[in-house]
Parts: sequence; structure tokens; C-alpha cells
Amino acid sequence: MSAVETDNEDTLSILVATDNHLGYMERDPVRGLDSFSAFSEILQLAQLHKADMVLLGGDLFHDNRPSRKCLHQAMTQLRRTCMGDGRVGIEHLSDPSVDFGPQYMHVNYEDPNINIALPVFLIHGNHDDPSGDGNLSAIDVLAVNGLVNYFGRTHEVDNIRVSPVLLRKGQTHLALFGLGNVRDERLHRTMARKHVTMCQPAERADEWFNLMVLHQNRVAHGPKNHIPEHFLSSFLDLVVWGHEHQCQ
Repeated sequence: MSAVETDNEDTLSILVATDNHLGYMERDPVRGLDSFSAFSEILQLAQLHKADMVLLGGDLFHDNRPSRKCLHQAMTQLRRTCMGDGRVGIEHLSDPSVDFGPQYMHVNYEDPNINIALPVFLIHGNHDDPSGDGNLSAIDVLAVNGLVNYFGRTHEVDNIRVSPVLLRKGQTHLALFGLGNVRDERLHRTMARKHVTMCQPAERADEWFNLMVLHQNRVAHGPKNHIPEHFLSSFLDLVVWGHEHQCQ
């Protein structure tokens, strides 16, 4: 077996995207399809480069209550690209009911009732956060249909516990931490009080690559409406920040 083949068995390839804002200006006669075309291109690139998974950093949808057309477009693209008989080389090791919610018995690609060829993991942003009756996000509609794996929800914003999604490919161990959007001032206060618990894997913690995705202000727009990097746990190897995407 060549070195390249050995590397491929252990190399976890992730396509990262964020702030897709599906449905942005969807009624505009010129730009109405732009967000959907960009998202389609992202998923096609994941296929082309044989990514093991897609990681989305929040604000998949532009509106908290996306139109039926927008939901239909999103589900159509995810079904077309992510479903199929292709083999997924990632093993899910943590408890799906903790990772994704008590109603989930499997990560979607291990669900015996559906065929997933390209897994998508995502958190919510400030545009598509859970709200209303049932405290649901539009992302929940995608997740309950088996199209995505929605993680990083918090139930208590003043006392947050973040448990990682544990994934393995060959000899590579990934601890994927997610924190969906919380109002910056509120999260800043919670972190300053050290009321955020980051739960590392119980066994062989030094063997895991620790990746965190969050959707918050990284740049200071005021004394407390951002998350300073020193608030984040020092054991993290890589942090993916969603939310800030202005060109200035």
C-alpha cells in the first residue's frame, strides 16, 4: 500500500462554509437565485473534491421563517447532492441523543432508513436561531428529514455545556464542538463568569483533534458585544468563526 493510500485512509477532509443566507433577496428579479446558486456550487465542490463531510458555520437561512420556496430549494439541493449510495468513511462515536437531540437515534448517515453519501454538520446563526412555539429553527425541518446533522444548541444561556460530536476516520479522531449563536453580550457575560463548560473526550484526550465552530462577533464592536479569543478553551486546535462577512 502506498503512502498516499495510507494517508487517505486517515485524512479527514472537511469542506467549510458559513453564512449562506439562503433566500437573501429571493424576490429580486436579478439576484433572486444567487444564494441558491452559491450553495449549490458549495455542495458540488464537496462532491468534486470527495470531502468526507461539510461543516456549515451558521445562518444557512437568511430569514428566521424562510419561505416555502426557500425551504424547497434547500431541501432539493441537499437531497440531490447529499443522498446516495456512496460510502461514508467517518464513524460516529458519541451519543446522538446528546449531539443532536433526544429524538435522534443515529447520525443521519448511520440511519438504516436513509442513504447519505455526503454528511452535513451545521449550527444555527443569528438569522435562523430557534424561536417560537417549540423553540424550533428552520434547520430542524432539514434535520428531521435526515438531510443534515444539526448540533450546537444551548438550553441555558447562563450556564452552557458544550459536548463534542466525536468522529473517527482511520487513526484520526475529531472532537467537533459547536455553539450556535447566542446574543453576544449575553454570551460574553456567561463566558466571563466561566459558566461555559467544554467537555473533552473522557478517554485519551490527547489523541483528539479539537475543532470548534461558533457564530459570534470575533472583532470588538464594543466592550462586550464580541467574544475575545482568550475566552475560548486553550485545548482547541482550530476554531471556525461564522457571522462576520462584511467587506470593509
